[in-house]
Amino acid sequence: MLKIDKLSASYGSFRVLKDVSIQVPVGKIVSIIGTNGAGKSTLLKSVSGLMKINKGRILYKDQNIAGRPAYRIVSLGISQVPEGRQLFAHLTVRDNIHLGAYHYYKKSNRLEIKERIGHVYQMFPILEKRSKQIAGTLSGGEQQMLAIARALMARPELLLLDEPSMGIAPLIVREIFDVIQLLECQNSP
Repeated sequence: MLKIDKLSASYGSFRVLKDVSIQVPVGKIVSIIGTNGAGKSTLLKSVSGLMKINKGRILYKDQNIAGRPAYRIVSLGISQVPEGRQLFAHLTVRDNIHLGAYHYYKKSNRLEIKERIGHVYQMFPILEKRSKQIAGTLSGGEQQMLAIARALMARPELLLLDEPSMGIAPLIVREIFDVIQLLECQNSP
């Protein structure tokens, strides 16, 4: 599904990634483990189109997406849950979820969007209970659930999660990882 070939990226003159190659098969969970500053977030941002790369290829379904803008990459089926969640803190839970469907939001898709909202509420029932609450007032774990729910609204075939357990209580981490495992089972060939 995803093949990264000899990818290099820098912040100015500071090289973060050098000749990184990795493959992600369809329906599998792949973890990238490393110390702070090792380039994990930079790699995900490169795939998502949020970071310019110096060289290399990023093949998604056999097409090179390196250098494409983020909104085009989302429309191809890749969503990222960024480190730190980056919610629209002043908006409600419901509004944040709706924003995840921005690239295909039109009148003819309203029923599908409503169904997808129901699906993310099934995965994270607390979000339905808090749908009118301001996102910035949620707990860290609830915010992470919301960030994942928002990303799922884009109908991704590939979901990139950057530090999904950072700063979250162990019980909530288990709940989030259970949902991730459920997603893997749903998307396995």
